[in-house]
Amino acid sequence: MRILVTGGAGFIGRQAVAAFLAKGHEVRVIDAALEDAHGPVPPAAPEGAETIWADLRDDGAAERAVAGVDLVCHQAALPGRGREIFDAAKYVGCNDLGTAALLAAMARAGTPRLVLASSVVVYGEGRYACPEHGEVTPAPRRDEDLRAGRFDPPCPSCGLPLAPVRVLEDAEAEPRNIYAVTKLAQEYLCRIWAHETGGSCVALRYHSVYGPDISYGSPYSGTVAAFRAALDRGEPPNVYEDGTQLRDYVHVRDVAAANVAAAGWQGTGFRAFNVASGDPRPLIDMARVLAAAAGGQEPYISGTYRLGDIRHIAASPERLMAELDWRPTVDFETGFKEFATARLRDVTPRAGG
Repeated sequence: MRILVTGGAGFIGRQAVAAFLAKGHEVRVIDAALEDAHGPVPPAAPEGAETIWADLRDDGAAERAVAGVDLVCHQAALPGRGREIFDAAKYVGCNDLGTAALLAAMARAGTPRLVLASSVVVYGEGRYACPEHGEVTPAPRRDEDLRAGRFDPPCPSCGLPLAPVRVLEDAEAEPRNIYAVTKLAQEYLCRIWAHETGGSCVALRYHSVYGPDISYGSPYSGTVAAFRAALDRGEPPNVYEDGTQLRDYVHVRDVAAANVAAAGWQGTGFRAFNVASGDPRPLIDMARVLAAAAGGQEPYISGTYRLGDIRHIAASPERLMAELDWRPTVDFETGFKEFATARLRDVTPRAGG
């Protein structure tokens, strides 16, 4: 099969390219080598793949990229960094206009199949259960509660404490920042493309992806890269809030394998899948495993918070496991012990850039 990987020179895209090549597929890459995603040093072309250095929004670039391919694996996007409102036009232009240009080219070329890199951020805050009202979606946390150390959101109906539950793919989307909105918009664009062309689209909603060659400060894993950076500087990881916030950490090799599995989906229309380990952990557990493996200082819980941060988010990967026969292969301890000494990339933009 001939596969186009957009953003194939990036952290996840490069792993997906290698996984497709290992399965005997012919791979073409298109990547804009944007400094916002790769830093000031341009990335190298992925080995074994034809590479087009161009932006999907460039005149004729998307058409050239999709020519003759059987499936598109769409990884290209500006990654979220937490303050996208200041660059809203840039994010919408790159993530959504770029996707629209790709889909239009696919429609004209008759390319029938698409795998989309989506994100857990489309869900917003995770899902919770109230002992009185069952499963609920809490309101955004208030600054006065966070200042007082009340980090867990209360039931919006009765104010009782809530217990986090795993999110399923049919949960209501509730994006809470510009990046999340662009990822949900990508899903809607791809859903319409599939409906109007008769194509098939798998949307993979990545959770906290980590692994070798991730960048310092990467939005894909946020605290993972930030903690590694602190340990590399000889500093202890600074754990926000009380350290008990839940995340699901999934290794980039397992994410690449999910893309390979999604390429084999035989359904039609649009189908979303959570890509998660199924083993959510408190943030402090990750920090402690990483610090111990790196031989660094014990992490400290600072109580610092950021208004708008998600408290708990963990999802079930059962649909991906049942329908695409995917299984995570890198367990929590093994993955973070490897990550403690793995090579990372510095994508800090140039001053004034």
